[in-house]
Amino acid sequence: MTEITLRRPDDMHLHLRDGAMLTAVLPETARHFARAIVMPNLVPPVVTGAEALAYRDRILAALPDGMSFEPLMTLYLTEATDPEDVAAAAASGLVKSVKLYPAGATTNSQSGVRDFDKVRGVLERMAGIGLPLCVHGEVTDPAVDIFDREAVFIDRVLDPIRRATPGLRVVMEHITTKDGVDYARAQGDDLAATITTHHLILNRNHILAGGIRPHYYCLPVAKREHHRLALRAAATSGETRFFLGTDSAPHPDHLKEHACGCAGCFTATNTMALLAHVFEEENALGRLEGFTSEHGAAFYRLPRNEGRLTLAKRDHPARWPAKIGDEAGPVTVFDPGFPVHWHVSD
Repeated sequence: MTEITLRRPDDMHLHLRDGAMLTAVLPETARHFARAIVMPNLVPPVVTGAEALAYRDRILAALPDGMSFEPLMTLYLTEATDPEDVAAAAASGLVKSVKLYPAGATTNSQSGVRDFDKVRGVLERMAGIGLPLCVHGEVTDPAVDIFDREAVFIDRVLDPIRRATPGLRVVMEHITTKDGVDYARAQGDDLAATITTHHLILNRNHILAGGIRPHYYCLPVAKREHHRLALRAAATSGETRFFLGTDSAPHPDHLKEHACGCAGCFTATNTMALLAHVFEEENALGRLEGFTSEHGAAFYRLPRNEGRLTLAKRDHPARWPAKIGDEAGPVTVFDPGFPVHWHVSD
């Protein structure tokens, strides 16, 4: 197969930031994606429906003329979140999910949850109205090894929350382990999982072997090779509980190439070409549309996109800019480390 046409895809986990960075990175997503679940971890975070509305307006104002893109807004769960404000924002159609960050787990997560009993009322209200909870699935206990934090989160936090809140719909975001894949597969249809582009390509050797490569550092951190292979098998399986969430996360180079560098890979620019490469390697190009364009829409109870996107395999490798956003950064575009011959057709 040298050409494939898909429904225009959705990115079910995306960081757009704000200000100059938003202006720089938004076109990179809007070029290929019809919609995205937009993360709320700004400074300060997007906690209320009014804040989500204001943020959506800033996103749409930054969208270049001639581009079509729908931001799907998310609220940041804090211990002071008002359940009724969440319900009203969902009822209006503005907010499609609420994001749980364990406090201190990742970028701009300081306002996240420490005492899960304090958010029980919000979770119960969400279960009642069918609003999904998106979870950054890592514990922050310093006694737990960073490579084990996802598996421990499932046992200590996620499974107890779900047992205590029947009917709560949950998205395990950016799973990175076979443990995450196995847990997701063992649950009912009220649980789904996103998988990033970069976690299908990287294992922890790519970050650490032969020198530290800061532009491959992300959270959750890439794991051993057998975990990467489990993610590949899940993403290309055709199972509807798995779908794309790039977690594309722009950071200026001076904050990545730093003594305490930021976590995140910026993949918005080249995700679709990279995914075609991965799915072809797994003999699963026929399942790419489900992963990128159908499964996520179904879980979030959204109509499928009507637009189309064509990918073509060519003799010469695809090229993309090494960096974008000079005013905001620059930001380094994810480099897979191998030639990619799939191109998004003009």
